[in-house]
Amino acid sequence: MAAAGLVTVRSTHGPEETMNRLEAELATKGMIVFARIDHAAGAEAVGLALQPTELLIFGNARGGTPLMQTAQTIGVDLPLRVLVWQDAARDTWLTYNDPRWLARRHRVGRKAAEAVSAMTTMLGGLVAAAIAPR
Repeated sequence: MAAAGLVTVRSTHGPEETMNRLEAELATKGMIVFARIDHAAGAEAVGLALQPTELLIFGNARGGTPLMQTAQTIGVDLPLRVLVWQDAARDTWLTYNDPRWLARRHRVGRKAAEAVSAMTTMLGGLVAAAIAPR
């Protein structure tokens, strides 16, 4: 069962290709990539095994600032992030926080509804482009 507030989508590509496609799509949208964290490499460095798992942290001040102007605590959940991971069956997945859930969590309210809607649409589009067939 998925955790509350998370959106998980299956990719038809492997984890590395999915992540590369996601990162390329972010570049076309003018988003800033702050970090690409390879959790599997970190696990391997300490002698532990982990299926491919990478986290991409990205954002745009124009999108996140209106939310923080309403509730600064949402900054703990921004910038945005998408986790690309592979399960034991070798299926690849993308998981991210639903912006509507984040807005409820931080009681952003109606004042930032337009920003939440835009962020939701943008994330859905990025993920769709990353998982689209070649």
